[in-house]
Amino acid sequence: MPKIAFIGAGNMASAIVTGLLAQNVCAPADLACLGGAGASAQKLAGRTGIRLASTPESLLADTDIVVVAFKPQHLAALDPQLAALCAGKLVISVLAAKTLARLATAFPAARNIVRTMPNTPSAIGAGMTGWCALAPLADADRATVLTLLRAIGREVEVPEAQIEALMGVSGCGPAFVFEFTAALREAGVAAGLDRDTAQMLAVQTLLGSARLMAETGTEPETLRNQVTSPNGTTFAGLKRMEARQFRDILVETVQAAKARAEELAQG
Repeated sequence: MPKIAFIGAGNMASAIVTGLLAQNVCAPADLACLGGAGASAQKLAGRTGIRLASTPESLLADTDIVVVAFKPQHLAALDPQLAALCAGKLVISVLAAKTLARLATAFPAARNIVRTMPNTPSAIGAGMTGWCALAPLADADRATVLTLLRAIGREVEVPEAQIEALMGVSGCGPAFVFEFTAALREAGVAAGLDRDTAQMLAVQTLLGSARLMAETGTEPETLRNQVTSPNGTTFAGLKRMEARQFRDILVETVQAAKARAEELAQG
């Protein structure tokens, strides 16, 4: 694996570094980070043993891969010297709502640019990342991208035109799942359970159901039908969800997230 430099050391950079080290894809000496005014880079280096760079020059001097992981709004004020130092390198961006065209403007001399959309479960190696590249990737660069993204979960290559839709499903999706879980917990409390028990039941039910879908590869509708007896308890609950247009609400939710992502990308 080539040496990798992280510009920015926040949650996503930390997740990628942790995944790469946990899977023995890289040694700490192969990774380096440079942070901003805060202490995130010092904390990441201290926790993982990767190199803490003090200047852009020392960060990028002997690295081949650059992971851009600072706050998206900082791209507009990117130091031209930093961009110049990325010449000839593969740039991998985790910046939300920053298009390949915008990234190409910021890193005009990069040998290629990859735009990624990870999600927060990446922090425990259970993420889902969509990605696309500015130009067809060389075989070695494709292998590097796949190895890096698979260190934090699963990955899927999509056309850039689908990135905002993907963001609405998997990028924002964890928040929607957390809200559903909280609602299920509160429903348990309303039904007479104490809060701690309702929390445990909701979380474990969600975890077990997700694993069942993932490990069997069975369509969710099929699994739903397997536990739904005619005129039974589950049937009664599902009919109420149908009456309240549960699926339509989720469609509107994802569409709203997608529309906002498109607005941010255009801005």
